[in-house]
Amino acid sequence: MKRHMREDYLVEGEGLLCFDENHEPTTRRPSTTAELRKFRFSRLGPEGRALDKRTRTALAEAMVNTASVDSADPAVPAGYTYLGQFVDHDLTMDNTAAALGEDVSVDELLQGRSPALDLDSLYGRGPEDKTDRVFYAADGVHLKTGATAGLGGADPAVAPDRDGFDLPRSGLGSSKRERRAALIPDARNDENLVVAQTHLAFIRFHNRVVDQLAEGGLSGRALFQAARSVVVRHYQWLLVHDFLPRIVSPEVVEEVFTRGRKFFEVSPGYGQRQRRRAVQPGDRPTMPIEFSVAAYRLGHSMIREVYDWNRIFNTSTHRDVLAPGTLQLLFQFSGTSGILSPDGTIADPESGSFERLPTNWIADWRRLFDFTEAGRDDLVAVVDVDENDTEPGVRQLNLTKRIDTNLVDPLRDLPLGSFGGQDVPPAIELNLAFRNLTRAVMVRLASGQQMAQLFDLVPLKADEILAGLDGAVLDGLSDAQKAELTTNTPLWFYILREAEFNGGRLDGVGARIVAEVFHRAIEGSRISILRDPTWRPTLGPDDETFRMVDLLLYAFEGNAELLNPVGDPVPATPAEPEVPAEVVPA
Repeated sequence: MKRHMREDYLVEGEGLLCFDENHEPTTRRPSTTAELRKFRFSRLGPEGRALDKRTRTALAEAMVNTASVDSADPAVPAGYTYLGQFVDHDLTMDNTAAALGEDVSVDELLQGRSPALDLDSLYGRGPEDKTDRVFYAADGVHLKTGATAGLGGADPAVAPDRDGFDLPRSGLGSSKRERRAALIPDARNDENLVVAQTHLAFIRFHNRVVDQLAEGGLSGRALFQAARSVVVRHYQWLLVHDFLPRIVSPEVVEEVFTRGRKFFEVSPGYGQRQRRRAVQPGDRPTMPIEFSVAAYRLGHSMIREVYDWNRIFNTSTHRDVLAPGTLQLLFQFSGTSGILSPDGTIADPESGSFERLPTNWIADWRRLFDFTEAGRDDLVAVVDVDENDTEPGVRQLNLTKRIDTNLVDPLRDLPLGSFGGQDVPPAIELNLAFRNLTRAVMVRLASGQQMAQLFDLVPLKADEILAGLDGAVLDGLSDAQKAELTTNTPLWFYILREAEFNGGRLDGVGARIVAEVFHRAIEGSRISILRDPTWRPTLGPDDETFRMVDLLLYAFEGNAELLNPVGDPVPATPAEPEVPAEVVPA
């Protein structure tokens, strides 16, 4: 699937879990080649009991709340929300999808469906594959990049096309949708502008690694393989040491990555103690539906409603600003969910005048990640807020929302393109919380209480589930619905409630699921830092440190102008010409 709404799940040992014509959950055997080749999931816990639709509706409406707290403790830069989405697409990338009409070996089929943190959403099946070579430059080693569409006018930062700052796009086809399509292995990485720019950063990171290794004399296939190995290992390192500890209790991350897994595809040494079969060498990793349908949907809670995106699209009062960088606009200026254009309508993929990203929508990375963590105090976005431009201004660093049971209001009404349909469904089915809760029904997902029992954890108390800590207010639920919720809490909601009592990081059930799945996905990757425990990063400040800011510094050559091509606000002077109109939706 290339969109948010997966209509069925192929679970090993069970079959195809889906809804029947009456919208009741059912299981059937795969009957077509395409169904047999679906991404395979596993089940970690027991089957659960479904919440009825009225209760799911009431709970979803309570979770998508305009009064949600827009703060974070601990403070997490907002770029990690979309790095997490990029990682999700890496985990669930189906590397055989483009070859449905061709012969695929059993080994390729299994590996292509195995969740692994190996950046196949960046590399596809590699430059030697006749389908995926379109993602690569003519040398078969570098990955393609694209050029933005310049706006003309007097502003030199946004007037020209800017090569290397958009995803590569098809430019071919009879429809605008075809011409706008990004030439990347996974179209989901162009479903909002932040994840699209994140994918572009990884392309640039790969290309710089290629250039560095080429100086040592490597070329051709050997150069590509060496570069991919370097990139994947650094990526895995930053996930373990930078990304995970920001969203999961660091104590759980440390335990899992030091001692191994206790519950999911158990690490050797834990099998007998936990009475679970330990993983054997060569076993393919699977993805538990508890992770996909519940635990890793933590990112939906981290999404902000508005972002200070760059000099032109932010929430300040400076004269350069045309509009805030709203979540809706970040969908609109993408090629999969949107139309890359200020005109037209996002519901009509053939509308809009642009077929490449407008130059004034290039990311200012300083607003998404904190470069002072790397000692680069010069890479801080500051905007003047005083109308006379005399004050030094305030720092513009976006933070994630705290991980909790509140989602921002725009997630009440998802754009149709984000889940692949153009027919308008009932309003509640556009509510992301409702869609998440309904998926859990389809796959008969275990409750939070069932998973706490499986992990030998003390479950949340009834009053903790109902009241939470600065999370969703459940006053709209009936007494009967509240009683059901406290004994049969949907796993996704339960995990987000746990985080409310842990300062905005996953704890308990959620922490255990996420940490163990990441550990298994890295262990089971073709390239793996867990199978080479002596490996250390070489592209960071020392051999123990490599963070997302280090990846960006390397990819963009540590250059402030490359990390922020749109530039900073310029104080007004009497002689300065009037700023022309920019690209912004009416």
